[in-house]
Amino acid sequence: MTPQTDGPDASVYLDHAATTPVSPAAVAAMVDELSTVGNASSLHSAGRCARRAVEESREAVGAALGARPSEVLFTAGGTEADNLAVKGIFWARKSADPRRRRILVSAVEHHAVLDPAFWMAEHTGAEIVLLPVDDVGRLDVGALHAELAEHADEVALISVMWANNEVGTVQPVDEVVRAARPHGIPVHSDAVQAVAHLEVDFAASGLDAMTVSAHKLGGPVGVGALVAARGLDLTPVLHGGGQERGVRSGTVDTPAVRAFAVALTEAVARRAGEAERLAALRDELVAGVRRLVPDAVLRGPEPGPAGTPGRLPANAHFTFPGCEGDSLLYLLDSAGVQVSTGSACQAGVPQPSHVLIAMGVPEDAARGALRFSLGATSTPDDVARLLEVLPGVVERAAAAGLASAPARVGGI
Repeated sequence: MTPQTDGPDASVYLDHAATTPVSPAAVAAMVDELSTVGNASSLHSAGRCARRAVEESREAVGAALGARPSEVLFTAGGTEADNLAVKGIFWARKSADPRRRRILVSAVEHHAVLDPAFWMAEHTGAEIVLLPVDDVGRLDVGALHAELAEHADEVALISVMWANNEVGTVQPVDEVVRAARPHGIPVHSDAVQAVAHLEVDFAASGLDAMTVSAHKLGGPVGVGALVAARGLDLTPVLHGGGQERGVRSGTVDTPAVRAFAVALTEAVARRAGEAERLAALRDELVAGVRRLVPDAVLRGPEPGPAGTPGRLPANAHFTFPGCEGDSLLYLLDSAGVQVSTGSACQAGVPQPSHVLIAMGVPEDAARGALRFSLGATSTPDDVARLLEVLPGVVERAAAAGLASAPARVGGI
C-alpha cells in the first residue's frame, strides 16, 4: 500500500529501509497467481503449472542477481535466509572438520545474522569473533587479515553485510572475499539493503552465499532468497519435504515467489536512474538538516554521487544531541512524518544501537538517533515537509530530555 501523501491526513513516509510499498506490477502478479490452484510439488497439471511459475521466477531472480537459477533458494524472507546461511554453513563445515568452530561477523551486522551466530555459540560450541569497524561503520579489513593469519584453519564462515541497514555504509565485500579465498573459507553477505540501490552481481562478487528479501525492493513481505553457490555444503535448518535442493523444506509460496521475481526484475531495471534520483533527495535532506539543526551529527560516510561505494543513496542517519530517538520519532509521527530510530526489527527496545556503539559513538549520543530512508514514493515535497517540522520537533524533544534528566547536586 502506497503511503498517503495528500489530503487532510497526509503523511510523509521516510522509512523505506524498513519496508517499501509493493509495486503495482508485483501486486498484479501475486493476485493473478492467487487465483489459481496448485502445489508446485504435485505431479498433476495444476501442480506442473505452479512449478512452471516457480521455476520461471527462479530464472528471473537469478538473472537479476547475476546467479544461476539453481543457486536461488526461496525462503520466507531475509531472516530465514540469514539463519540458513549462518547455521547451515557452520554445521556443514564443522561436520567435515571439527576444528572449524569460529564464525567471523562484522560488529554491525543485522540481528538476523548476529542472533543466530550467538545462538550457535550458546548451543553448539561455536566461537564468535566480532570484526571491528571504523567510525563510519566500515569493516576493518586489517583486523580480518590478522584474524585469518592466526586462526584461518579454525574458521567455519565469514558473514559481512553488503550495506548497513542503519547508517547506510557500503562494506568492502570484495576485499573480504579476497582475504578468505586463499584459505577456502566460505563468505556470506546479507545484501537485503543493497539490491534495490547498488549493482549486485553474485557471480562477479565471488561470494558463496547471499541473502535477499522481497519487501525491501517492492515485493511482498514473507518471501526472499538465499543465493547459494552450487558447491556450497549447507546443512538444512528446516526438515520435511526436501524442497529447494533439500535444504529448505516447505511448500513453495508460488504467488509470493512470482511477485518477488517481478518486483526484483523491475527494481534492477530502474536501479541506476532511481539511485541517482534518491541520492539527490538525500543530499537535499542532509544539507537541510545540517542547516536547520546545526548540532545534528551525520553518522556513516559522507554522501557522494550515486554510484560511489561509500553510502547507500537513499540513507541519511543522524544523531541529535540531548534528544531521545523515540521522542523524536513520536513527535515527527504526530506531525505526519514517519521515520525510524534504526532497525525496525529492534523497534521499541530502549537501548542504543549496537551499530552506533560499534562505531565508537557514546551511548548517550547513540540514544538520539534517527534514520531517514527514501524509496520509490519519495518526493521533494516529502523532504520539504520533514525540514519544515524537524526544528520544532528537535526543540521539543530536547526540552523533554532536559525535563526528564535527574536533578544534579547543587543544581549543576
